[in-house]
This record gives sequence, C-alpha cells and structure tokens, in this order.
Amino acid sequence: MRATKPFSAVAATLAMLFLGAAPARAAVHVQCPVKTGGAVLGDTNGDGMIRADNGEITNPVSAHEVCMALSAGDGFVTMADGSEIYTFGFNNVTGLADGDIMQAGFLAANFPAPTIDLREGDEFYLTLTNVAMAMRPDLFDAHSIHFHGFPNAAPIFDGLPEASITIDQGSSLTYYYKIVIPGTYIYHCHVEAAEHMQMGMLGNLFVRPAQDGQSKTFNGKTYTKFAYSDGDGSTGYDKAYAIQLGSFDPVFHTADLNIQPPPFAIMKDKYAMLNGRGYPDTVNPGFLDPPPDNGGKASQRISSLIQAAPNQRILLRITNLDVTRFYTLGISGMRMKVVGLDARQLNEGLYYDTNSLTLGGGESFDVILDTTNVPAGTYFLYTTNLNYLSNNTEDYGGMMTEIVVQ
Repeated sequence: MRATKPFSAVAATLAMLFLGAAPARAAVHVQCPVKTGGAVLGDTNGDGMIRADNGEITNPVSAHEVCMALSAGDGFVTMADGSEIYTFGFNNVTGLADGDIMQAGFLAANFPAPTIDLREGDEFYLTLTNVAMAMRPDLFDAHSIHFHGFPNAAPIFDGLPEASITIDQGSSLTYYYKIVIPGTYIYHCHVEAAEHMQMGMLGNLFVRPAQDGQSKTFNGKTYTKFAYSDGDGSTGYDKAYAIQLGSFDPVFHTADLNIQPPPFAIMKDKYAMLNGRGYPDTVNPGFLDPPPDNGGKASQRISSLIQAAPNQRILLRITNLDVTRFYTLGISGMRMKVVGLDARQLNEGLYYDTNSLTLGGGESFDVILDTTNVPAGTYFLYTTNLNYLSNNTEDYGGMMTEIVVQ
C-alpha cells in the first residue's frame, strides 16, 4: 500500500503554495546580462542593437554579446496607391527603459519588421514584449519569434507554440541564440502563423561570416566583406541590400480591423511589395510618411532602392515571406550570380548566373550583381508575375524597384 502524508501535512503544503507564496506575475522586462560591476550603456551608435564589441556593454557575460528588444502589436501602413492597411508587426525598442516599452510599442508595428544584423560567433539576447493591440483590444493574441532556418540549441526558443513559450500581452520573453552559421535568414511570429504573417509580422535577418574584416583578393580586386566564409573571396562584395518579397490581401486586413472572420480559404493578395512597399515607393530612400491613423509613428522604414558605382559587386539578400504564393523575381540589363540558398553557401563550382529567381514562402537566396562592364543607368528588379506589377487596381507599380548605376 502506498504511503501518504497525514492530512495536516498536505494542508500545510497547500497553504504554503496558494496562500503564503508570492504569485508569479507577468511583467515587461528586457534582459541583457552583465557580470558583476558591468553596465548596459545602450544603443550608442544608433544601429538598433547593443553590442559588447562596440563598447555598448561594460563587463559583459561574453565578448560577443549582442542584445536587442522588440515590441509586438498593431498599426497601419500605406500602400503605393494611397490606401491605408491595418497590420500586426514588430517595432525596435532597444535601449528603452522597461517602463517606456509599452507606450513606445503601442500602435507602432513596422512592415517589414526591423532588420536583425548579426555576426557569426555572436551570443544574441532578443527580448520580445507583447504590447497588445491598440485597434483590437478584444484580441488577446500571444506572439513569438521564429528564427526561420536557424538550428536552435533548444526548442524552447524556436517560437513554435506547440514546442516553446509564447508571450501574452503585457509580458516579455528573452530568447537566446548562439550564432553559428552565416547566411540570409528570416524571422516571423509563429503564433496563428497564417494570420499573423499575412498581417505583417515578418522581418529580414542575416548573419555576417567570421571571414568579414579579412582581406581577400578575387579576380584582381580585394574585398573585406563577404556573404560567406568562402576561403578565396569569391563571395566578396562592396555593398549589400536586403530585399523581402511579400504581399497583402486588403480584404483580409479589413476584416481583421472590423472584427470579422478573416477569409483564410479565399485569401488573395492584391498588393505585391518589396520591403513592405509597392513601386514607386520602393525607390524612396527614406521612411514613408506615417499613415494618418498611426499616431505619427513611421511604420515603413526600409527602402528597396539599390545604388551602385561601376565596377562594384552588390550582394542582394533576397527572401520570400509570402503565405499565399511563389514569386519570380527578374532583372533587366545584368545578371545575378547565385552564391547561397537558404542560408547555406553553394559549392563554388555550383555558383550560377541567372536573370530570374523563383522563391516560395520561407526561401532565401544570396546573389551578387557585378556592375563591371555595365553602363551607367537605371535598371529594374521586378516580378515576372506581371499581374503583380500593380498596386491593387492601379497599374505600373507593385513588386518592382530600381538599380541605379552611376
């Protein structure tokens, strides 16, 4: 017969658990660990991240420590035809005090999400705070970060609700990643993924290789920046741009704003974009003006204008985060050399030249444009799905940007 505790012992245990112990409470709290006597100085250089090797953390836990803080909430963006679209999204709140994050993140969703720029060898602490929905206070959606394509050391940091922690409103969670493989990745919310990704919770993320900073000569030219640790400089480049393909179904977004069931089964995107903008907004080099309903907060911060000088190599980190379709991206007047696929370098003998790429949702390509022998002028990077060269019903827009060589 199994031994049991006397009733008085059981009662005392329950009393301690439910009456005497302090209850666990949700809280907004950013974690960026330091050793005794250390301090987090903040984002002193304005790059949206806090790095020990930039002197922004004194006495850090690791010399390669990097910290970043994001909020998750809602907001608005403006399409190239002037239409305002309701979105969910992330906002960079790095360096803010815990008590300021809710207000800073409220109605501040960015599309695309803030870019995460890491280096091989980094130890990355990413705090996500769920600040709730300004326009949908009836929603209690949790959020998460999924570092797509990255080999996490533990499933608890994967962001998949079935296997890890998600963040409720008014709460924070700090993810930890040991950055071991360079390349072009993606991040997004994995809670109710089809809805939250269609609504805009998508971002660019890339990892620079350990070879960066070394000098390597390839085809007679010396480079210090590389897509991968190639050993011979074959992925060397002069400038880099991240290009995120995506699209919105305005009916779906309007339904979400108006507290109606989103039409998952008939989702049909009408706005095709690069970095959250349709042409000609793609070539605006600055932030787009805040939408009227966004409380004066800019939400579309990333331009897709590609600028190059003659005889340069340009790295394009191209990703597709669309939840409804494949897209083919073409180029006129020059060719793209593919050196990486899905955050893995191709063997050098397998690099190939092309003038078009087809990407499904979740795929990424690293390609190099070589402007040697390319005449000065304006060239176009655009979808060859020609019906998506429009901003809904307005022609001459959509998924297109310019490459200016001068």
